[in-house]
Amino acid sequence: MLMLENIKLAFGALRSNKMRSLLTMLGIIIGIGSVIAIMTVSSSLTASISDSFQEMGANNITVGIRQTGEEEEVRSNGMRFGTSGREVSAGEEDLITDEMIGKLQASYPEEIEAAAVSETVGNGTAQSGNVSSNISLMGVNEDYFASTQITLLAGRTVKQADLEGSRRVIMVSDKVAAALFDGDNKAALGQAANININNIAYKYYIVGVYKYEENSNFSSSSEKDITTTAYIPLTAGKEMLHSEEGCSQFTVVTAAGINSVSDFAEQVEAFFAPYYAANEDYEVAAVTMESMTESMNEMIQTAAAAIALIAGISLLVGGIGVMNIMLVSITERTREIGTRKALGAKNSSIRLQFIMESVVLCMVGGCLGILAGFLLGAAAAYILGYSATAPAGAILLAAGFSMAVGVFFGYYPANKAAKLDPIEALRYE
Repeated sequence: MLMLENIKLAFGALRSNKMRSLLTMLGIIIGIGSVIAIMTVSSSLTASISDSFQEMGANNITVGIRQTGEEEEVRSNGMRFGTSGREVSAGEEDLITDEMIGKLQASYPEEIEAAAVSETVGNGTAQSGNVSSNISLMGVNEDYFASTQITLLAGRTVKQADLEGSRRVIMVSDKVAAALFDGDNKAALGQAANININNIAYKYYIVGVYKYEENSNFSSSSEKDITTTAYIPLTAGKEMLHSEEGCSQFTVVTAAGINSVSDFAEQVEAFFAPYYAANEDYEVAAVTMESMTESMNEMIQTAAAAIALIAGISLLVGGIGVMNIMLVSITERTREIGTRKALGAKNSSIRLQFIMESVVLCMVGGCLGILAGFLLGAAAAYILGYSATAPAGAILLAAGFSMAVGVFFGYYPANKAAKLDPIEALRYE
């Protein structure tokens, strides 16, 4: 009950001196607002970067063969590079086989969502009648589409049955459909297209049309001459290339609930170790982008914390302002303090009253600062092109810090008020 009465008295004191209270809170508002604004921008930037890496395949693991005996260099971003200059051509016995990949998936069914295998066949054209469109032909397995962001507009993707039968089916972009079939994606399905690769013509049937997404790389090609990727069954692509069975690398798409992609990458390496124990030239390595994402986020958060710490210095100024105004308030209310003590108020009651006034002053300023900081940070994030993310931890920390500032800077004036001699206080003019 005493605490509630003190809070009411504190708000009453704020209302009786509105302008003075606002000016006193200004330092707290600016300090808390600056910190929250910086942390909001930081959180928004971190979330945006994480989403970007997620789209790029941050949860994917690239598994491939590398020469043994290389001095491996592990960089700060987690990527690994061999430094040996020795060159040994990989033979069929060195490649990762479909059987190995199948056993890997069977060994880790809960951790692996898909195992994407692809092989570049070459550049050429897709032609129907007298019109053609530039394409980059790629052979893929069914799981490939789980590792990349592709929007299907019509038809289907490459399926397992296509691989087993080495079917002459192809999945093209909407740019190819626009050039060859006047932009009618559905009309393109089932149509034959002559695929010219390395001066050899192959007849393929279109089973799917996907939406072409422009990347950030600058291209001098016109809309008419643009080259887009076309997908065919991996087995058909190998037949065209007369290449050996197996692959030099593939991509593991990890399941959403996996704890650490980096740790699982080490398990993948350990899985392949027995297969390459007798291979003197090659071994299997696994690379992930998770470490790169973590390093980038750590750098952003460290920079934001340093800037927020500098901005938080204004809280010290705000706290000194609170202490100053509380000393002035005690001087103005000396007779009131004397009257309360003469009526039997304890020193602890007087001390608590003025500490609560200081805490309420800082808490109100802190709440206004949090609101102003988030609005300012959200506006800055919007201008930078990011969606605003509320830093819940920073908000709670700011609220707690406001209370701590109130207690710390309010204790000295409150203690001074509690120690006033009641007789001297009553005689004060």
